[in-house]
Amino acid sequence: MPIITLPEIVDIIVMTVAIGYIFSKFFKRAPQEGYDPLTYYRKNPILEDIKYGAMIAAPAVVFHELAHKFTAMGFGASATLYAPSFFGIPYGMYLLVIILIHLNFPILFFVGGYVSHTALSPLASSMVAFSGPLLNLILWLIGMYLIKHSLVNRKYYPTIGVMAKLNMYFFIFNMIPLPGFDGFSVFAGLLQTFF
Repeated sequence: MPIITLPEIVDIIVMTVAIGYIFSKFFKRAPQEGYDPLTYYRKNPILEDIKYGAMIAAPAVVFHELAHKFTAMGFGASATLYAPSFFGIPYGMYLLVIILIHLNFPILFFVGGYVSHTALSPLASSMVAFSGPLLNLILWLIGMYLIKHSLVNRKYYPTIGVMAKLNMYFFIFNMIPLPGFDGFSVFAGLLQTFF
């Protein structure tokens, strides 16, 4: 089985653009100090906001799902990444969220993607479920470390700070131990293994 397939690459591209559009409504790019107004406003503001939203949020979602996929593959399972559908409509979840945003409906959460894999032991399934939130935790800690130790140019602090905070929220949110969340699968697998 290839590491990643063409349909998965297409889904990752669609995920990135859709997530960029969705999060562009929440994270607006701001001009940096010393910017040239003519250059700044000559660019298409909608496309620039989508690029900024994708830069902020897509790594948190895409890398989260890829962590699930590669961890499952590491345990010998076949694993496939999918962009979410809604009532059988491919990419329908993104379409629904975009419609709700334009209706000014508050978006509490949405499914950015998912990975299906062949059967694994409860402990391996638990580790596969934990790998996505773990990656968000690592991205959060790296972002905070870069800022705390001044390892990047100060002009990137706001972007890195928002990326780090978003990964923190994704980690906490995904670890909620309710059905449908990664946290439920983590704890269910651990309980089946040890009790």
